[in-house]
Amino acid sequence: MAAPSTIVRVLNVHKYFQRGSERVDVLNGLSLSVPEGEFLGLMGPSGSGKTTLLNLIAGLDRPSTGEVWIGPDRISDMSEGQLAAWRTRSIGFIFQFYHLLPVLSAYENVELPLLLLPLSASERRQQVTTALELVGLSDRLKHRPGQLSGGQQQRVGIARAIVTDPLLIVADEPTGDLDAKSAEEILDLLGELRQALLKTILLVTHDPRAAQRADRILHLDKGQLVESAAAAS
Repeated sequence: MAAPSTIVRVLNVHKYFQRGSERVDVLNGLSLSVPEGEFLGLMGPSGSGKTTLLNLIAGLDRPSTGEVWIGPDRISDMSEGQLAAWRTRSIGFIFQFYHLLPVLSAYENVELPLLLLPLSASERRQQVTTALELVGLSDRLKHRPGQLSGGQQQRVGIARAIVTDPLLIVADEPTGDLDAKSAEEILDLLGELRQALLKTILLVTHDPRAAQRADRILHLDKGQLVESAAAAS
């Protein structure tokens, strides 16, 4: 069986910010390869650069120096307009606080990313209903976020992340605002979707129980990555 191809390549990336006259280095010559289909967990203390690294991979930020490749695309060289179009097609985002629009139904929230793509209304409808069915919310299409539990809102967020059939799913503390039972259900769902859709998932988390669902766990420390023991399957 052929080895999976590499979908994420981060090459000698530095990222720093200016705070007045002071330069704050967040990532220091960091390199990372992620094979297609891997579920990768990223851990580390607050301020270690986990979210910064995730944002670079998702095309939300640029490295100060170094290269970021996703598949055949060197996204670190793209213009803002190119990055925006690339993110719409290629990245599915799952956030800690869901980022759902309260005035829209579950269906309408999931449909939002598709409005940026050249799809007909019937094509959008098929993709939205399929995504909501995959996360177990076929009976909640017309419910607004305020009518849903936290776990259900995160399921809507996951449906929105997968509806465009992205290359990568990036999840930033997706269980951080949930009780233990709902968090376990969301982690189960991510694992099921990863198997069903063969998606590559990058998960940033403080929660060791969440990280243990990953195939591989990397710890960020002082801008560098350190691999931990393999996660339990």
